[in-house]
Amino acid sequence: MIDNTAMFKIPYGLFVLSAREGDKDNGCIINTVTQVTDSPLRITVVVNKDNYTCKMIERTGIFNVSVLAQTVPFSMIQQYGFHTGADTDKFAAGQGVRAENGVKYIETHTNAYLSGKVIRTVDCGSHLIFLADVTEAVLLSDAPSVTYSYYQEHIKPKPEKKTKGYICKICGYVYEGDPLPDDFICPICKHGSADFEPLSE
Repeated sequence: MIDNTAMFKIPYGLFVLSAREGDKDNGCIINTVTQVTDSPLRITVVVNKDNYTCKMIERTGIFNVSVLAQTVPFSMIQQYGFHTGADTDKFAAGQGVRAENGVKYIETHTNAYLSGKVIRTVDCGSHLIFLADVTEAVLLSDAPSVTYSYYQEHIKPKPEKKTKGYICKICGYVYEGDPLPDDFICPICKHGSADFEPLSE
């Protein structure tokens, strides 16, 4: 089933990208899902190659995107976003419902989910772009999507002390010190120094 109103939930959001291989489910937080065509309905997702979810999608060619709502707690961002999942069952608490493609999506704190079947993969160095046909799109609620700016302002904990340093715009990791090395890689989400910004005074 494809409900086109579900597509209205994806601009500028935070998402749980989930995959399944064999008996293992995995997921990660991403912030780039883009609708590229209407007919056929296609999307792209951008995923860090170091993330285990990315490797699973490369091998299986299917995934789900859960569009997070503004009610999402920081604990859920931590659960899916701050480690690759190669040695962790991110669905161990029983979270998730299986879509028609057999991959789990997150029902709680989610306003829509999309299922994708990969038709092309583009290597962009540290990331892969998956171009996929949308095979299922379901609207779960009218709750507003959590934009990255909303996440920064209302969900992500603020640093407890003022310090010179830089913060990762992707996951919130704080690098204490100045300057930030040009070749610095975030130990949490594996993004480079270009995705860091100075801490606010």
